[in-house]
Amino acid sequence: MNIEKRFKILDRLRNNNPKPETELNFSSPFELLIAVMLSAQATDVSVNKATDKLYPIANTPQTLTDLGVDGLKHYIKTIGLFNTKAVNVINTCQILINLHSGEVPENRQALEALPGVGRKTANVVLNTAFGWPTIAVDTHIFRVSNRTKLAMGKNVEQVEIKLLKVVPNEFKVDVHHWLILHGRYTCIARKPRCGSCLIEDLCEFKEKTQ
Repeated sequence: MNIEKRFKILDRLRNNNPKPETELNFSSPFELLIAVMLSAQATDVSVNKATDKLYPIANTPQTLTDLGVDGLKHYIKTIGLFNTKAVNVINTCQILINLHSGEVPENRQALEALPGVGRKTANVVLNTAFGWPTIAVDTHIFRVSNRTKLAMGKNVEQVEIKLLKVVPNEFKVDVHHWLILHGRYTCIARKPRCGSCLIEDLCEFKEKTQ
């Protein structure tokens, strides 16, 4: 895919959604961090249902620590892998208290050192909470990037590197949100909704549907 076509794709996505936002509910960097940790192999809808009940009770490292692992499990038991996630969240809260004065660090290395936080989660937090031009690649973004040929790669790391290389700076802060929403609602896995896609004429996917 050439530079001109990539720009047109991103420009259309921007015009359609000038100020994209995550679908996870949060009101602080800490709430976002916990929500993203809980969202691994789970839907944003299921996470929001849990955090909508959890956050009015506990939404800081200290109040979550006070809940404890078992107390937290009560709120997140409807989310996949909740046992492991509960342990990681409580351990993360304790590290934030002990090493970062209870604040979420605006630092990739410090974020990735937290239990249950990998590169993708760190990218989401840095991008959504702090406005960094990072691009978190999940299954939706991986699929859309490869299918459209916007940025091809054999794994999420390769796609991230390619996106960072080919996406113009003016689009980098928002491209994560545009692509994830596009993959979630239009360029879906089994049968992409090509007939209602706003970039269908620019997409290089050969097996388009109607």
